[in-house]
Amino acid sequence: MSMSRSKSFHVSIVYTLVIIMLLPLIGSLLYALSTSWMATILPQGYTFRWFSELLTTERFYIALWHSFVVCFSSAAIATCLIVPTTFLVHYAYPQYKKLMELLVLLPFAFPAIVASIGLMQIYSGGPVLLTGTPYILIGSYIGIIFPFIYRVNANAIQGMNVPELIASSHLLGSSTWKAFLMVIVPSLKKSIMIGFVLSFSFLLGEFVFANILVGTRYETIQVYLFNMRNYSGHYTSAIVITYFMITLLLAYTLNRLSRDKQS
Repeated sequence: MSMSRSKSFHVSIVYTLVIIMLLPLIGSLLYALSTSWMATILPQGYTFRWFSELLTTERFYIALWHSFVVCFSSAAIATCLIVPTTFLVHYAYPQYKKLMELLVLLPFAFPAIVASIGLMQIYSGGPVLLTGTPYILIGSYIGIIFPFIYRVNANAIQGMNVPELIASSHLLGSSTWKAFLMVIVPSLKKSIMIGFVLSFSFLLGEFVFANILVGTRYETIQVYLFNMRNYSGHYTSAIVITYFMITLLLAYTLNRLSRDKQS
């Protein structure tokens, strides 16, 4: 009887947390569908006008495409760079683990506004002019998501007997890098996908770097949302719900593809 009560208590906590997390989204959805919502608990009327207007606006699609290009490129490049680095640190250079643990904390140590202003000062003039281009945003985003990708894959590598796997591959005539590509990477598929999806989803919501470093010169979805804040609260709520659903669908698709490959 006590176990049943304990289970019910735990389930109620989970459902309560889920409801708390969903309430802002439900409120945004209702506001995006409302004709007017002033002093009542529920909207006074409902309409699809704001979603219809949003989905027929070319600027929205351009901003969404810019976000996908920058976020996908950043996550892909960061994954290709950080996964081999994580392997090398844990296999060939374990003395640098503490240094990597320190580097993982650096993106959280510097406020985004400070880092973005510093980058703007450096790359606003010659010889390399990057401010206002997506390239500076991709470079900045790689640094931001470094902790996510490194930590997820480091935990997975620590759960593997990497020296024994590499030694076995050497006995079979394989080089270290071939063993990494043919043995270690397939074993890290799940962690690589988790790190990629987590990084991609996180970057889609990033605003400070995008607004300061590129602004409207390469308008992303978050900058577009900020620029439309004075137009209509209903319209901005429609933007939030639409890009959230697109992100959720994309994350679900990537997760399904990862499961299908593993099976």
